[in-house]
Amino acid sequence: MSDKQGYMKALKCRECGREYPLTATHVCEFDFGPLEVAYDYERIRKSLSREAICSRPQTMWRYHELLPVAGEPTVGRQVGYTPLVKADRLAKRLGIRELRVKNDAVNYPTLSFKDRVVSVALSRSVELGFKTVACASTGNLANSVAANAAAAGLDAYVFIPSDLEQGKIVNSLVYGANVIGIKGHYDEVNRLCAEIAGKYGWAFVNVNMRPYYAEGSKSMGFEIVEQLGWRIPEHTIIPMASGSLLTKVHKAYQEFIKIGLMGEAKWKMHGAQATGCSPISAAQKAGLDFFKPVKPNTIAKSLAIGTPADGFYALKVMKETGGHSDDVTDDEIREGIRILAEDEGIFAETAGGVTVGVAKKLIASGRIAADSSAVLCITGNGLKTIEAMTGHVGQTRDIRPSLREFEALLAQDKPQLVKG
Repeated sequence: MSDKQGYMKALKCRECGREYPLTATHVCEFDFGPLEVAYDYERIRKSLSREAICSRPQTMWRYHELLPVAGEPTVGRQVGYTPLVKADRLAKRLGIRELRVKNDAVNYPTLSFKDRVVSVALSRSVELGFKTVACASTGNLANSVAANAAAAGLDAYVFIPSDLEQGKIVNSLVYGANVIGIKGHYDEVNRLCAEIAGKYGWAFVNVNMRPYYAEGSKSMGFEIVEQLGWRIPEHTIIPMASGSLLTKVHKAYQEFIKIGLMGEAKWKMHGAQATGCSPISAAQKAGLDFFKPVKPNTIAKSLAIGTPADGFYALKVMKETGGHSDDVTDDEIREGIRILAEDEGIFAETAGGVTVGVAKKLIASGRIAADSSAVLCITGNGLKTIEAMTGHVGQTRDIRPSLREFEALLAQDKPQLVKG
């Protein structure tokens, strides 16, 4: 790969197509459209084959030609290649022929898909000479920036709403990052970070480094296709905060076809939101191409973005692929977490409950056919949002260390097991 730009060509405006140098910038000067990375697909086609991919270590970097880092990655080299779990018991419960779970709840190092985007953004930040990295976050991103910056020896500032789950706050503080709690919702945090990025010139992963950062999400799509035996799933259900993950998994499917790793295919992308913060879902269900900003009020704090940066593009992708969106209440989120745990042994955070709950609705309504196959993207670990389930999963039954007391308890549950 070239020392300067690898397989990248430029940053390109998603609206007008104007091109910019591969620096830390994210908005077109002419129409304020978002910038994204443009690649030299002809060069990539010559370098990237199924055989080449399969010969490489099982991390997200096995697809490095399609990721926006010029040289070898320097941050997060072990990230990715999480399990794609065949979820037969959950499939039966939801009423679908075939179901798989892409389980980023066990991603390295901070148990969320954000490790993908952060490893890309920080590796690129190092290439561009930054020493201080930062982010605006609803929790998981803060954890990942803090951990990966610590491992790379970078200074980190993470800005979060001050009312986040305690688990996510501790999981940022423990790495020694500067954690700044903002008394406001995420959109207010994000606006402040845009001002700070402009004044101090730090590498904000989801502000001035956003074009590189967002590309890391594609690795989830690449892995799904490879783990399915080089097949694109008929249906992919993805939780939406900014809407970026849905658009990038879709882009991953397109890129594998573009460079010849697989033939033409059809698929549907479906989005999942919490009812208490569902601007994209509400717009899609109303048949609109634009969303109305909302003020979040949901236990799914990791999805609580009332003005989603990629909402317009997520709506466009769902429309183009024939996909749908829906949303679920806090109680339905908890049920989604519970049934995924009970049926498949996977403890997801609240965003995972949203994905499962919406999948249940889309299958029940026939929008996802019962005789089809689907992949659910689980993006974070339930250990981070324990508060959401506390008091909703039963409680321990305490006894003294006595066989008689245990058998008395067992007799209530399974009297046939207790001998007279």
